[in-house]
Amino acid sequence: MNSVNEKPIKQQDLPRFVDEMPLLPVRMLNEYVYCPRLAYLMWVQGEFADSADTVEGKVGHRRVDRPGAPLPEAKSATETAQGGGSAPRISAAASEADAQKDAEAPETLHARSVWLTSERLAITGKVDLVEAQGNTATPVDYKRGKRPHTAGGAWNPERVQLCAQGLLLREHGFMTEGGFLYFIGSRERVPVPFTAELVADTREAIAGARGMAAEGLIPSPLEEDFKCARCSLIGISLPDEVRFLTHAHAELRPVYPSLDRCLPLYVQSNRARVRKDGEVLVVEEERTEVARARLGEVSHVVLHGPVSLTTPALHECFRREIPVSYHSYGGWFLGHTVGAGHRNVETRIHQFRAAADGTICLKLARRLVAAKIRNGRVLLQRNWKGEPAAIQHVMVGMRQDARAALSAKSLEQLLGVEGTAAARYFGAFAGMLSQAQEFDFAGRNRRPPRDPVNALLSMGYAMLVREWVVSLSAIGLDPYRGFYHQPRFGRPALALDMMEPFRSLVADSVAITVLNNGEIQENDFLRGAGGCALTDSGRKKFIAAFERRMAQEITHPLFGYRISYRRLLEVQGRLLIRWLAGEIPTYPLFLTR
Repeated sequence: MNSVNEKPIKQQDLPRFVDEMPLLPVRMLNEYVYCPRLAYLMWVQGEFADSADTVEGKVGHRRVDRPGAPLPEAKSATETAQGGGSAPRISAAASEADAQKDAEAPETLHARSVWLTSERLAITGKVDLVEAQGNTATPVDYKRGKRPHTAGGAWNPERVQLCAQGLLLREHGFMTEGGFLYFIGSRERVPVPFTAELVADTREAIAGARGMAAEGLIPSPLEEDFKCARCSLIGISLPDEVRFLTHAHAELRPVYPSLDRCLPLYVQSNRARVRKDGEVLVVEEERTEVARARLGEVSHVVLHGPVSLTTPALHECFRREIPVSYHSYGGWFLGHTVGAGHRNVETRIHQFRAAADGTICLKLARRLVAAKIRNGRVLLQRNWKGEPAAIQHVMVGMRQDARAALSAKSLEQLLGVEGTAAARYFGAFAGMLSQAQEFDFAGRNRRPPRDPVNALLSMGYAMLVREWVVSLSAIGLDPYRGFYHQPRFGRPALALDMMEPFRSLVADSVAITVLNNGEIQENDFLRGAGGCALTDSGRKKFIAAFERRMAQEITHPLFGYRISYRRLLEVQGRLLIRWLAGEIPTYPLFLTR
């Protein structure tokens, strides 16, 4: 192998950076060469999501991730010429005989999980394994799966990442002419010589990745690329959806959202205590165990009333990114707890900038209210129990209201249009109930709700607000800075904005279902002091029905794939991010057919 030691780096060869930009992690070079959009999401915006591939990679790295012996310092050419070329031993001092043996044939030393940094190269990273012999060092990078049958024995992103590790070793004084990619699945080593061409590609990738970050614009999705299907961030990047919404002629590939088999854990007993026991959350009442839930199967912890949660249990929820929501005993959403929060500051900058622009606020608010009216109209049409002609005037009026919402000149005018449509909708709401007389529903009321139907609606809306607050927080948006609802009185304004099209589809639908099928009856309510509330057993029944609705799969009217309502909230939130960032021309509404 010919020596391809790099010529000295000159200042004009380096990319230009902003002062605040951190050093580029070497692993991000792999992502950048694979897909610049993926690298931007992971490095600049701090996004990450596990997939089967990433989990497999973590498991395969367990051995090399254990800290090992330190990497010896490289000696200068002068020291080598004076007989100091052999590397110092990592273990305890050797005997004179061992030292003589080492001088004759330098021992190969192995150092695992070696962190290296170069200010000149503007990169930093961890080398899985460094095999050092004298002043020569060889990086070994572990990869999941089997060796690909391609030219060079490896794909270019892996080769560039390994070459960057070699450049770091050179910066620290070692001679490095090549490295190895070790594929865990096939247990094969693939040699990668650091040719002049590969070094040039690596330095170009460093400059390109840092230039991309300095520019502050997320790269466009790859055009019809097979790489997207196995990307762990496909649900965050939404490449097919962005292409579909920006190119009218583009065809949406059949991307199927991953199934979320985790479920929320609801605890509503006044005397309950939730603690951690290994990999399990244990629910106790008066020190007696009443329920257990595996942490790996919990998506959300929901506490009603004065339920206590131990600190170890809360810390484990933080580590696993499991949100904890707090409700009053009657079901009113009080707030939620997460870990350190989402790192994607760029998304919130886009959100705050747009929320300060009255034109943008009105543009989005008109579409949200119009979608709310149209979806409510469809629900009414589907569930009406009487003659269709009896609500024909309501159908016509709500259609006109939806059109008026889209042409409203101000938020105040839009609020009036919404109020008119709500009066029509709730005026006919009793016609969707099989036993309307029994539950005595005459219109919407709240604080407190005065009849069973309004009690169900209020609880359903509170639960839907909670779902939106948690979902928006999880994807990096601030649920309290809205566009239609104003950020006053501590209201989660953006959550209220985003839930508008889903009020009828989720909360109203659940209330109608549990009443019409007899799942909840009159004896499941408590009346007193002019109000009406659900009993403990009634709340359990409603929560179960609400969760069934959130888990129900529907066909997305735009994209054509099957998706649950809970996953749909995340998709709509991420589409809002794409619109705020200027990637798509308008925020796509979810309109039921």
